[in-house]
Amino acid sequence: MDPVIIVGAGPVGLTLALALARQEVPSVVLDEGPGKDELRLARTVVLREDTAALIERLTGLPLDDAGFRWAGWRSMRRKQVTREIRFDGEAARGPKGAPDSPGAESGWGDGPRGAVAPRGTASSRDGEGPADGEEFSAPLHITQHALTGALREAIIHERLIKVAVNSRLDSVEQDGSGVTAHTRGPNGTWWRGSYLVGCDGPRSTVRKLQDIRFPGRTAVERHAVAALRTELPWPGEALLHRMTPWRASGPSAGEVSARPLAEDVWRLDWLLPPGKDLVTPDLLVARIRETLGGWSGGATPAYELLDTGVHTVHHRLARRWRAGRVFLAGDAAHLLGALGTQGLDEGLRDADNLAWKLALGWHHGPHTALLDSYQEERRAVVAARLRAADQALPLLRSGGGLRAYVPGSARGHDALLTDGHLGRGPLGAPGAYTGSSLMPPPTESHSPVDTEPGAPVVDVRVTAEDGSFVPLRERLGRGVLLVVLIAPGTGVWARKHWVTAGIMPRLAAAVTALPHPAELLVAESYPGAAAHTVLLVRPDGHLVTALGGVRPADLYEAAEAAIGGPATANAESAAEATAGRS
Repeated sequence: MDPVIIVGAGPVGLTLALALARQEVPSVVLDEGPGKDELRLARTVVLREDTAALIERLTGLPLDDAGFRWAGWRSMRRKQVTREIRFDGEAARGPKGAPDSPGAESGWGDGPRGAVAPRGTASSRDGEGPADGEEFSAPLHITQHALTGALREAIIHERLIKVAVNSRLDSVEQDGSGVTAHTRGPNGTWWRGSYLVGCDGPRSTVRKLQDIRFPGRTAVERHAVAALRTELPWPGEALLHRMTPWRASGPSAGEVSARPLAEDVWRLDWLLPPGKDLVTPDLLVARIRETLGGWSGGATPAYELLDTGVHTVHHRLARRWRAGRVFLAGDAAHLLGALGTQGLDEGLRDADNLAWKLALGWHHGPHTALLDSYQEERRAVVAARLRAADQALPLLRSGGGLRAYVPGSARGHDALLTDGHLGRGPLGAPGAYTGSSLMPPPTESHSPVDTEPGAPVVDVRVTAEDGSFVPLRERLGRGVLLVVLIAPGTGVWARKHWVTAGIMPRLAAAVTALPHPAELLVAESYPGAAAHTVLLVRPDGHLVTALGGVRPADLYEAAEAAIGGPATANAESAAEATAGRS
């Protein structure tokens, strides 16, 4: 069968190619450029815990070596620290008051020193926001060129991926059995593929060739950006500072964020007011000096300016993400990024969602319902996030609104922004596919756990079939379903002692009989799960269902629903896929 054609060699396209290769599906990546990435320290991305784990699983490289996990987060309003979060497991410090002037006595420089761990706790200094002890995961902050470089390095050693550089797409045709694409350039030629995925960015040629509308809003926000090497009073902590107390040079909306990278490099973003005011070098340098001086209590500390830019946020959503055998992913399908939401993080989730569905169709023939579910699931999640951001923007950015009438509303806004930046709440939390057509109907055997059906599973330790202990996330992305038995006590005994005891033989037989390959795993515990709960997990890590005990019929029904129902005849399915969706 022909390979999958992937248009675009950015992080989303390269991730999709690697995810397909892990499921034995070949692909051709059409790279419009020369195969190299511009080194830009001011162009960075923030990955949540599970998407960082996805990249590490695909590349085999620890991203912590190329990126930086924050030691903590703090929100400030004027001179007051309103919220502190630690990712080193230590409880955040209590209130210290609001001194009249910045400096060593203001508490601005009391950031943590020492090792960074993945989780921490949060507290609010003004008594609002989350309760003490709420857990957060440390985001990974990495330059985009380092991320793309790690993906390219992994592809070099992958026999199933071909990268065609200097290949610009100019036509796409599809029929009942595949897709034909033509590229122009020094190596212009025709390509034949089973499917084609447009990962070619906001100005997607694939989207335009399929005549798919891309409505939305332009220039929702603008930020002046600078990457510099310096020392700030809170080493390793990210900061969101609203209503800054110093007088800004030139037009300013009074909001700046500082996000640390490795080697004392920081990315600073200043929110610009609406309009198209030119950000000149002199204006940016003045902004840097007054911001660093304000945080340091007066004198501007030494700094080295490494890179600058202007980041413009757009909000757009493609009408369709599938047209027959052609799909859209990443920025070609959606643009978002205001209030802390991360567009690239969502693009990587697109690739993870689509890869196993394309792989199943490639190996076993098209499953129309399964392929349709990509648009159904991913578009709904991104649309919900865009709606949440668009509803919050007028309240957060205006000087009046509810802030003028509701006491403490500004503090609630700070908490909302923090949640967006840290991947929590409606602005940032990973989406759940609760309304997906792939979800099985509820049954009496359903056993509630802390993860709702359709949401990403928690990364617990499991025992694999060979008896080894591994994180659950390490078993994802191979195209198989995961069946996880919650069996307290199994972690302290060798697998040979319990694999043939109790309900295990019956469950193993049920797993073998499923309509799609599945792997049986055992976990000591899972949040909210009773003993002998059986979890069914999709290849992309989303929970299908949780059953109370071994229920072979219910497990089979859930597995069949998760793969789009019974496979249709190839000819009928192919014809339906080619017709596309309006």
